[in-house]
Amino acid sequence: MLNDLFLSLSSATSAQHPLAVWAYFLLMILVAVEGPVATLVGAVAASTGLLNPVLIFISASLGNLTADILWYSLGYVGKGEWLMKLSGRFGVKETVMSRLQKDVHEHIHKLLFIGKLTLGLVIPTLLAAGLARVPFKRWFGVLFGAECIWTGSLVLAGYYFGAFIQHIEANLRWISL
Repeated sequence: MLNDLFLSLSSATSAQHPLAVWAYFLLMILVAVEGPVATLVGAVAASTGLLNPVLIFISASLGNLTADILWYSLGYVGKGEWLMKLSGRFGVKETVMSRLQKDVHEHIHKLLFIGKLTLGLVIPTLLAAGLARVPFKRWFGVLFGAECIWTGSLVLAGYYFGAFIQHIEANLRWISL
């Protein structure tokens, strides 16, 4: 199976239609909006030979990173002072909010790595990092590494799932004969 992946890398780039570039761009946008399902669909398409799995990985990674930067930016432009005032209405003391902000600064690497590898926790973590004004260069490397693991595992799972379905389909043809 791994040989099939490497063979598709070399053959898919030379035999693809010129409009296939737009498929990768569309995938990047879909991944930025939706995420894992779009990545899996792109990887299944790569297993059929329609797309290149490495370019699927790159497109999906860029889409995810774009969405992550947007979530961080949304938190960054948010008003932390407004949140501090609002927290008092819900019974959360200002000292607790200050401690939370300090903890986000101290543990941003762990928070983002774990948040990225779990479905749904990365958005609140990125918003909190933006609200806490954690510098971009301090957390981006960790996010990039976790992104490679997350997207790589999704692309591999989708690629091998597509290959498995093709194998089942071929066997069902023989059974039907």
